[in-house]
Amino acid sequence: MVNYMLLICADLENLTNLEPEGGCDNPNFSYFFKVKCGRCGEVSQKETCVTLNEVVPLSQGKGTTNLVQKCKFCGREGTVTMISGRGKPLTQEDSESGKYCPMMLFDCRGYEPVDYIFGGGWKVESIAGTKYEAVDLSGGDFAEYDEKGECPVMISNLRSKFDVVK
Repeated sequence: MVNYMLLICADLENLTNLEPEGGCDNPNFSYFFKVKCGRCGEVSQKETCVTLNEVVPLSQGKGTTNLVQKCKFCGREGTVTMISGRGKPLTQEDSESGKYCPMMLFDCRGYEPVDYIFGGGWKVESIAGTKYEAVDLSGGDFAEYDEKGECPVMISNLRSKFDVVK
């Protein structure tokens, strides 16, 4: 059993508190990433999608997980279980210091998560307090003009990584 923390970083211009709509533990937010087989090293061609509200039974033993998937190359079965309660929003201060913020913890057995894919369903707020919801980051950035703060706002240079957590 290895736990992987999804960490994100971005350049936030006049913005703070970037996180999934409903928070990092939103049961309906979809996390997309590719998986690497722990046996043969094959990386999935398509991204895998996991959400907290999708639960499937384990094929062996009792219990549940968020994903059970077989490697298309060697046939080994792997699981990904999401562990909530560890994420926090990316703030302006984190962005300025280049700090990565935790979003979600994944308990992976037989697989290693790689290549997180940013999509829709994010929220962020301007320094002046304007809230932006349903932000789509699949294009790699977001730009608007904040009428309240009378300044441009932007998310750019999106980065992510998975770190092993003991």
